[in-house]
Amino acid sequence: MNDSRLRWLGPVGLFLLGNVFFRLGFWLEATGRDMLHSVIVGLVAGALFWQLNRWIVLRLQDQLPGLERTPNRLMILLLLTPMLVSAAIFSRFAMHVFLGSREQLWLGLVDYVTSSGIQLFYHMVYFAVYEGWYLLLQWKQTYLEKEELLKAQWQSRFNALKSQVNPHFLFNSLNALSALIQESPNRASVFVDELSTVYRYLLQANDQELVPLSTELTFIDSYVHLLQTRYGKGVIVHKSVSPDQLNRCLPPLTLQMLLENAVKHNIVMASQPLCLEIRTTEEGQLMVRNNLQRKNASKVSNGVGLSNINAKYRMLTQHNILVQEDDTYFTVLLPLLGDLPARTGQFAVKQSER
Repeated sequence: MNDSRLRWLGPVGLFLLGNVFFRLGFWLEATGRDMLHSVIVGLVAGALFWQLNRWIVLRLQDQLPGLERTPNRLMILLLLTPMLVSAAIFSRFAMHVFLGSREQLWLGLVDYVTSSGIQLFYHMVYFAVYEGWYLLLQWKQTYLEKEELLKAQWQSRFNALKSQVNPHFLFNSLNALSALIQESPNRASVFVDELSTVYRYLLQANDQELVPLSTELTFIDSYVHLLQTRYGKGVIVHKSVSPDQLNRCLPPLTLQMLLENAVKHNIVMASQPLCLEIRTTEEGQLMVRNNLQRKNASKVSNGVGLSNINAKYRMLTQHNILVQEDDTYFTVLLPLLGDLPARTGQFAVKQSER
């Protein structure tokens, strides 16, 4: 919509439309002077109140944005309408008085209810043009965001499926298990339990949009156990989560993807450990942070993992995740959502004894 053109052509078109429907009898009987005064008053008042109503609607859209706040905006416009209609009627009357037009007699005698009806029609046009166009744009944006979320969900499921059958991950896990069988059968048994827990969670996660933070952290314990079995003291994980945040929710596999990216792109050695921190903040966010020690030959990440996580959060909270990087740390701040409804169910994640 070309707003700059509409702001000036709109009042002209509405003036012509209103006179054809409501004042045709006046034009058949009026003199040339009355016609001139009527055109001046109609165009000036029409342009004035077009701009005024446009400003009101746009300010409401700034203060109460989004489709979900549409009833609030419409209620305010409804409350303002009687005042705006009355102001329009008396401003037109005042202009006719100023011009000395005989039409002021017509304005003084005409039934106030009829005049109110005419002005009410004009104001409904003002509101419909700008609020209707805004609703159309918001609906289109919501539709596009849902399409992006659907694509992100399918991409996430595809990535999860690849993790389930990833030969490299399975090969490394089996190698670690083979070494443990001879060195420590008890540790090998625990490793098998943790490996089965990881794969069970990966299978179940595809059917859920949200999981409790407590469940995700339990899964991460199993995943970290596999990493520490492979890298030893090269991976250190610290968790500091407020108990009252454990029932808050987040998309499944979010933490796993962040830890996987950290291990993939950083040096992991016992003499140079990768330290990962998972904790909640005072603002109710979940912070995942790792020290930066980039691999020299590391390929530049395409950011698919972070993009998928961000797309989910964008649809669920209308906010982006926050990614921060400096010379020392790489940090991701995740919003935590409301408690999971009881009907959604829980994962059967087993916490192995260590």
